[in-house]
Amino acid sequence: MKLISYRRAGKPCFGAVVNDGVVELSGRLEGVADLAALLADDAALARARELAASAGASHPLAGVQLEPVIPKPGKVVCVGINYVEHAHEAGRKIGAHPVIFQRYHETLIAAGAPLLRPKVSEQFDFEAELAVVIGKGGAHIDPADAMDHVAGYTCFNDASVRDWQFHTHQYGMGKNFQATGALGPWLVTADEIADYRELRVTGLLNGEQMQHGSLSELAFDIPTLIAYISKALPWNPGDILATGTPSGIGFKRTPPLFLKAGDTFEVTITQIGTLSNPVVDEA
Repeated sequence: MKLISYRRAGKPCFGAVVNDGVVELSGRLEGVADLAALLADDAALARARELAASAGASHPLAGVQLEPVIPKPGKVVCVGINYVEHAHEAGRKIGAHPVIFQRYHETLIAAGAPLLRPKVSEQFDFEAELAVVIGKGGAHIDPADAMDHVAGYTCFNDASVRDWQFHTHQYGMGKNFQATGALGPWLVTADEIADYRELRVTGLLNGEQMQHGSLSELAFDIPTLIAYISKALPWNPGDILATGTPSGIGFKRTPPLFLKAGDTFEVTITQIGTLSNPVVDEA
């Protein structure tokens, strides 16, 4: 099942994508206010599947305004240097523990919305990633049980302002400019992905492939990441885990290649879909 958050007539909604239409689920599932709440409720999810299979489309997909899959996640936890080849291009070694940093939900945008190149930097880079959406919360999760906490998967562009990223040893500022984290277009529920390690992530700039990698290449796999982070903070439904980017980022190319106004960057993940965003300059 493909699930989206969107706005219609200015009202926040959520629904299931079926072909080119949307089966609206808002207001049809008792006690379920948004997509994060749906992901936490097994009975409501089962009812949502029934509606997606039997109800006609409420709206054409092209007629709704998409929002980030989870518009205001409580946590967006990102992982750096998590593909072996990306570590090599960055001149970094894979350590004993994952490199963790955070994003604020205010930085997130939907599929189709413009990525905003900040006026304080010309080093605006792309990072194609798989994002995991948490459905079942919990703390001190055993790695053997971690996949039970996954609701589904979506595409993410962790677009980064490189000079600001390296102002200090902490990544935070370069990862938290407004309108730089594209998330979507939809969530594909975990039951439709037999083995996430078979997924392949591709990043395309103006139609030209820049990045390509397999989830089997992660230095720290998804169960390890979920379990590790849960030792510090409990996961909650709707939280986002961004799993890292493959090699090919613009910053490490010769010469470096950065996003500029008029560009379009796409994140394509097999079995999930394509997240596409244009680039504009900050006013």
